[in-house]
Amino acid sequence: MKIGLIGLPATGKTTLFNLLTGGKAATGSGKTEANLGTARVPDQRIDFLSDLYRPRKTIYAQIDFIDIAGLVTGQEGQKSGSGKFLNDVRVCDALVHVLKAFGDSYANPETGDINPAADLESVETEILFADMELIEKRIERIRSGKKINKENQEELARLEKCYQVLEEGKSMRDVELSEEERTAMRNYAFLTEKPRLAVVNLDEEQFREKEYPHRAELVALCAEKNIPLLEICAQMELEIGELNEEDKALFMADLGLEETGIERLARTAYAHLGLISFFTVGEDEVRAWTIPQGITAKEAAGKIHSDIERGFIRAEVVKYQDLYELGSMTKVKEKGLFRLEGKTYLVEDGDIINFRFNV
Repeated sequence: MKIGLIGLPATGKTTLFNLLTGGKAATGSGKTEANLGTARVPDQRIDFLSDLYRPRKTIYAQIDFIDIAGLVTGQEGQKSGSGKFLNDVRVCDALVHVLKAFGDSYANPETGDINPAADLESVETEILFADMELIEKRIERIRSGKKINKENQEELARLEKCYQVLEEGKSMRDVELSEEERTAMRNYAFLTEKPRLAVVNLDEEQFREKEYPHRAELVALCAEKNIPLLEICAQMELEIGELNEEDKALFMADLGLEETGIERLARTAYAHLGLISFFTVGEDEVRAWTIPQGITAKEAAGKIHSDIERGFIRAEVVKYQDLYELGSMTKVKEKGLFRLEGKTYLVEDGDIINFRFNV
């Protein structure tokens, strides 16, 4: 899963990127190239399973983050943002709007004040314009063709329906399309179809007080656009990350924090993207596997290796909570909580699975 960090310049994207990935990317304006990094997704379930099995290797779920250079809006003649920005955005599975709510040196270039809601609108508008421009060009290409066949006519009708929705300021996710129509449109890779989240970067006082400029406006805007909103003090969390475990726990308790920034962001992203984790365990390896919600045991087996999917026989399934409460696999089996499932079994979050297969 690739998540792009996007926003206007000087909003703290790179600071958040460093927090999430443990990187040391240089902060400051003027960046033109994206930073790439990988974040390990903290998971107390993996911690427990690793302590229980003492494997040679423990592998957590991972998220690839792309710290995309800030979008400069309002340039003369500019309709859909910089080409470099849009190209970087297109390769992402999801986007995180990074917004800033503090600092005398920062202000929204259009409004002239500190306004995270206006920042969000600015970038959303550029993404919207990019999709509209893409549709306009395709419609023009079809209409200028020497012959418009039935397939072209159907595509033209779909494009016009999409354009009408985008003109209303909505996204491609709001367009009413059948599954067949949406599949036909997939190659366009529309930007407004990508799931988006928002992270507002606060200073410590704002974080404690849960108050900052235009907060109510931002909350309402995110609700309208179905964009989950997280409030984080990235600089403070960077400092917390440098403490030992005991001091870290005390500091987080003082702030009323139960999860770190990466834990909150990962959990929110998983829920918004419809993702879950299942686990494989043993003396060699304890590992988390990220899959879309609603896939079968046979399909999940293919995430490990195509041979396991091809030769699938049965899935041995144990619920994590059962193993956690009973403390050993032996006790789980004694209680009759060890199950054999077929290829159509729908994998659930937290399933511990051993696949039987033959190739």
